[in-house]
Amino acid sequence: MKPAAFTYQRPTTLTQALAAYAAAPEAKVLAGGQSLIPLMSMRLTSVPELIDINGIEELSHIHVERGQGVRFGAIVRHAQLHAHAEAREVQPLLHAALSHVAHATIRNRGTTVGSIVHADASGEMPMIMSLLGGTLTVASVEGRREITAEDLFIGPLETSLQAGEIAVEAFVPALPARHGVAFDEIARRHGDYALCGVGAIVGLDADGAIEHVRAGYVSVSETPAVVDLTGCFPDGELTEQGLKDAAELALTHLEPEADIHASAEYRAQLARTLTTRVVAAAHADAGARANAEVTA
Repeated sequence: MKPAAFTYQRPTTLTQALAAYAAAPEAKVLAGGQSLIPLMSMRLTSVPELIDINGIEELSHIHVERGQGVRFGAIVRHAQLHAHAEAREVQPLLHAALSHVAHATIRNRGTTVGSIVHADASGEMPMIMSLLGGTLTVASVEGRREITAEDLFIGPLETSLQAGEIAVEAFVPALPARHGVAFDEIARRHGDYALCGVGAIVGLDADGAIEHVRAGYVSVSETPAVVDLTGCFPDGELTEQGLKDAAELALTHLEPEADIHASAEYRAQLARTLTTRVVAAAHADAGARANAEVTA
């Protein structure tokens, strides 16, 4: 099918884009378009005007600050961020999760900021944004503001962006010393939306004991879900019982639902299995990084 008729603008500066958006509040902003264009083509949504921001060079940046984090603009493609060696070194969870985003064709065109703003809890990047405690910079004709991940996702496919605001940049903090990360997901086919996905961050103290554990979940809640699992490892050691307890604790914060692809019970079991697997992998990664820091 073809989309309904719409008007089209392609501004070359952010100032022009913000002015165009302020003048046409019913318009949609086009970056990667991997969600918007199919919806328009199937006429599941009707858009009177598109404001294409792909010609705005200032939104194409990837800035890496060692010890601080990674900043990336609104038209940075998944593939660009995934391939960025410095970004991978400073925050490896970005690379790990981006490896699971859809197919190569979509990664080559889709934008990471766009995926975050789309706020689909079945997508990897909204969860990663929440797990890492990132921030989103948005702009309008009235100025700029930063939104924390905690305040960004307010409902299914819904964010706290206000009318006339365009997301221009995302920031995720660097991985601290003696921390490790891991990510894994289960999908019917590689590139499909995950039936369940889990990312984890494990931090160790100077003696190698577990200091904190956090895990984020994909496709098991209406909004990106992050659970603090630290209390399951009271002695600071990774134990089989601790991992089982962590999996059960996570489920008390999740909302697995049935659909044509999986039952709620199956999704819950996937969450259990992936929690134990990914937390253990993140713990091993933290240990390896801590040892590397000592010998460096």
